[in-house]
Amino acid sequence: MGLPPKSGSSKTTTTLKWVGFVTAVWVQSISGNNYTFSNYSDALKTLMNLTQLQLNNLSVAKDVGKAFGLVAGLASDAFPTWLLLLIGSLEGLVGYGAQWLVVSKTVSPFPYWLMSIFMCMGGNSTTWMNTAILVTCIRNFRKNRGPVSGILKGYVGLSTAIFTDLCNALFSNRPAEFLMMLSLIPFAVCLTAMFFLREVPPSSTPSEISDESKYFSWFNIVAVVVAVYLLGYDFVGSKGDAFNLAFSVILLALLATPVLIPAYIAIKSWIDSKEKADVEDPKNEPLLAEEKQDVTVTETESVLVNGVGKKLQPVLGEEHTIVEALKTIDFWVLFVSFLCGVGTGLTVMNNMGQMGAALGFSDVSMFVSLLSIMGFFGRIVSGTVSEYFIKKAAIPRPYFNAASQILIAFGYIIMAMAIPGSLYIGSIIVGFCYGVRLAITVPTASELFGLKYYGLIYNILILNLPLGSFLFSGLLAGLLYDAQATVTPSGGNECYGAHCYRLCFLVMAGACVVGCGLDVVMGMRTKELYKKIAASKRSKSVVNGR
Repeated sequence: MGLPPKSGSSKTTTTLKWVGFVTAVWVQSISGNNYTFSNYSDALKTLMNLTQLQLNNLSVAKDVGKAFGLVAGLASDAFPTWLLLLIGSLEGLVGYGAQWLVVSKTVSPFPYWLMSIFMCMGGNSTTWMNTAILVTCIRNFRKNRGPVSGILKGYVGLSTAIFTDLCNALFSNRPAEFLMMLSLIPFAVCLTAMFFLREVPPSSTPSEISDESKYFSWFNIVAVVVAVYLLGYDFVGSKGDAFNLAFSVILLALLATPVLIPAYIAIKSWIDSKEKADVEDPKNEPLLAEEKQDVTVTETESVLVNGVGKKLQPVLGEEHTIVEALKTIDFWVLFVSFLCGVGTGLTVMNNMGQMGAALGFSDVSMFVSLLSIMGFFGRIVSGTVSEYFIKKAAIPRPYFNAASQILIAFGYIIMAMAIPGSLYIGSIIVGFCYGVRLAITVPTASELFGLKYYGLIYNILILNLPLGSFLFSGLLAGLLYDAQATVTPSGGNECYGAHCYRLCFLVMAGACVVGCGLDVVMGMRTKELYKKIAASKRSKSVVNGR
């Protein structure tokens, strides 16, 4: 259950909040395993003698696990964060552990239906982790939702590259070892986060909110360094055992670096308490009465009552129940536009192994890593930039989604043309825009419908992942590929050439143009809300003396 906001927070609580955020970053760094299917899909296809449609339906089963995130959403309002993390880590241990047993040939391949269940469990495990992290952190840092979403979703984007490059460095990118990492590492990291991540009272003074922004800037810098480091390794490639070991050690050290931020906060608080034991800090001015209110008000305030005591539908920016949110046109516009962006992006991620093979690439780890790293930049840049332009010009976040839809459509057209380097260009564009879509939608939903039931609202939106995977990857890409493919003696099939996915890319480009139109509509419908949000942010800056 969420803690009620308080007028202030102790130095110890502040430090604990930041330690929790660091562990949240670590969990997000390993919770993008749902996007790594291309790294071991060929091994599954060969061992189980699957057609492309059957393989794609396995990837759909993985994404269907996201649909059961509704359970995690409901649980987030009733159970503590640590329990959600425990459930997610155990489910991932079983789901990916079973796939490791098959790919490592420890056991004979499971029946197709049973393998689908294990794939579903692996996919569902991340919904528990992500729900626990996002709900807790956005409530803890509710005045900085854009940067929080950008950083956390950014590390999810990096997680695929982290897993891929570590496996490449330590195990020569062998699928069995890769699946072993997917099963064991998230379990260990979640066990650590269980002890530190919890809901605490949010910052309530202008100086505290300003300090949060400064610390988030440092998280951004560290994240960018990690991303550039991974990108450098991808282009340099393996240079021997010693080089690979050094790369792995430095990468782990960089991932541990954020812990220096709460350490600095704790030391600074201790020094300040020594020097100013009995002196009031003039920076800690109380918020003005009108600034103590979020744009999203409480449920009691959001309920309008007519002459006979009947509740009316709350307006955007107020707290919505699940039913109230689902009754709005805005929710469904956001839902469908989200489907166009993430559904098509998932298709590229799930099919990259076969897309690369069709164009003559025997190893697609570079493209998987590029998708991941560019997804990180899309997430982290969009979260920070959208927050800046809301404050400066009251530009609604949905307009950033609209821009990403046009850009990703352009990326699909380039991939359809199959010009030299198109897979590199496409991976960069699709990864970046997919990241923007995820990072922008997370705070947008909370700003439109409030935080009280945010865990469940977020997971209803995430239903777009299995739905988009089924429509664009399972049906569109799978059927079109099989129509062009040649049956192999083992019972599977293969397709080589640009024609294998050309029509698929063009259809996805058209879907994203539709999504762009819906995002523009959403931006127009929320202009007044974002003017209020911008005014609130500016008033806090004035109170803080900036």
